[in-house]
Amino acid sequence: MKKLIIPMFCALMLAVGCKHAEAENAVSNETESVENVGQSGVVDESSRPNVVQMAAQSEDHTTLVAAVKAADLVNALSSAGPFTVFAPTNAAFDKLPAGTVEGLLKPEKKADLQNILEYHTYVGVLKTDYMQDGQEFEMVSPSKVKITKQGDKTFVNGSEIVASIETANGIIHVIEDVLLPK
Repeated sequence: MKKLIIPMFCALMLAVGCKHAEAENAVSNETESVENVGQSGVVDESSRPNVVQMAAQSEDHTTLVAAVKAADLVNALSSAGPFTVFAPTNAAFDKLPAGTVEGLLKPEKKADLQNILEYHTYVGVLKTDYMQDGQEFEMVSPSKVKITKQGDKTFVNGSEIVASIETANGIIHVIEDVLLPK
C-alpha cells in the first residue's frame, strides 16, 4: 500500500505544481500586456467613458481622435485627470488651410501637434456655469485661453462652446474652431 501511495502523491504534487506554474504564467502575461498598453488599455465596462473614449464615440470628432493618437496623448488623456478638453469638431479642422491637418499628423510634426492639442486641454474641470467673462485659463501648453460671455453663450478665444459632455475624468466642451496657441 505504501508503495502505491508514494507514486500517487508524487503525481498529485506534480499536477498541482504544473497548474500553479500555468496560472502564474497567465497572470504574468496579463500583467505584461496591461503594462505595455497603458491607461488607455484598461477595459471597464461599467464606468462612464473618459474624455478619449467619449470623443472616439463621436462621429464629429474623428479628426481630433486621430490627432490625439498621432500625438501619443491617448494614455495621458485616459488617466484620472480631471481634464477640460475644448474639442474641435471635424468641421473645425476643415476650416484650416488645405493640407494643415495632414501635415500635422506626420511623425516629424508630432511636437507641433502635441502643442496644439495641449492648448485645448486644461488640468481641472471648467464648467461653463462657473466661467466668467474675461477670465483667462492657462492650458497644458504654457499659453492662456480667454473666456467671453454673451448672454447665455460661452466662448473660448471667440469660439462658441456648443455642447458640454461630462466624462469619467473631466469634461469635454465641443467647439467649432481649432484653437491655435499664440
